[in-house]
Amino acid sequence: MELFNDKTVKEPLAFRMSPRNTDEYVGQEHILGKGKLLRRAIEADRITSLILYGPPGTGKTALAKVIAEKTRAHFEWLNAATAGLDELRKIIQAARARKSGGMRTILFLDEIHRFNKLQQDALLPDVEEGNITLIAATVENPFFYVNSALLSRSQVFELKPLSEEDILKILRNSLADKERGLGNLRISVPEDALRHIAGMSDGDGRKALSALEIAALTTVPDKDECIHITLPIAEESIQKKVVFYDKKGDQHYDTISAFIKSMRGSDPDAAVYYLAKMIYAGEDPRFIARRIVICASEDVGNADPMALVVAISALKSVEFIGMPEARIPLAQAAIYIANAPKSNACYKAIEAALEDIKNEQTLETPNHLKDSHYPGAGKLGHGKDYKYPHDFGGYVEQEYLKKKKKYYTP
Repeated sequence: MELFNDKTVKEPLAFRMSPRNTDEYVGQEHILGKGKLLRRAIEADRITSLILYGPPGTGKTALAKVIAEKTRAHFEWLNAATAGLDELRKIIQAARARKSGGMRTILFLDEIHRFNKLQQDALLPDVEEGNITLIAATVENPFFYVNSALLSRSQVFELKPLSEEDILKILRNSLADKERGLGNLRISVPEDALRHIAGMSDGDGRKALSALEIAALTTVPDKDECIHITLPIAEESIQKKVVFYDKKGDQHYDTISAFIKSMRGSDPDAAVYYLAKMIYAGEDPRFIARRIVICASEDVGNADPMALVVAISALKSVEFIGMPEARIPLAQAAIYIANAPKSNACYKAIEAALEDIKNEQTLETPNHLKDSHYPGAGKLGHGKDYKYPHDFGGYVEQEYLKKKKKYYTP
């Protein structure tokens, strides 16, 4: 097969498929969409110092390559994990010489979080004077790992994990590309196998391309020289088995239903099992957390008010720390609710009240309960004869509804 003898196999597929311009770049629409500031700056070759941060495989280095292809400036690459001050000083010295000759220098510094304070400080004067334009990349939050002085001289852009559709587009591009991708091979990949690779790559485009490449290069072609990448092969290549779970179909609704009913039925083990199934299958953790909050109020309610507190805390944990760590507070909340005493009295109360509002004549608010904090309210009799309960030891008999109703039964 030609590709095995082609010189392009010396580099991994993820490297070969790096975008060459903004049109080939997939994802990060919030910063690189049509008309966005960063895209305009790249296309106009007016880049200022940048700090790019986000998880692995989201396109930080790829974005630097796009800038390198577009710019008329001299471009330098440096990895903070292996570079020292001597190497940095040589690059800066050469950049100063170029500047005196009218040539700009852009320095791409990967893994800037690995530079200590002294090394980061060494960049400051030359960034400030414009001797170098710094593009730094990091998987860590730069507001914790990069000097504040350097941050103040740079624009910070956060790159998000790629969506499943973004990764599918990247995979399909690589299958079709005959120049850099796998387009010279006859490859058959059914939709379920391709979607499994995309879904299990955790928003990491590099991981997805690596899985596709290993699947293509290790699968024996049939007699017609066609490589069939089946779902089991995709599972092996991404090192994660398929859980039959359609996020928009029956499995989605059946599993979340079983999860809620297990918490309602006070079975913590079943609840944790269904929770694990959803997490493993890539369900949106916010969707799970919202269902836990609803269950805490609907099925536990005031039998244990702390259930709602725990559930809300789990939801905030999902938003604050994200996955995979958020699986732990999700499990804690699900187990707490499953073990809590149950009462649907609050749920039944609001449902009954809504039914009355919908079907009966709306009751007028008694005059003594109406707002009396505006001029003229007294002339209308609003607030007259209202009894302030705290003046009576915390409770006093008075009319709160024109018609006697019973909604809440603890």
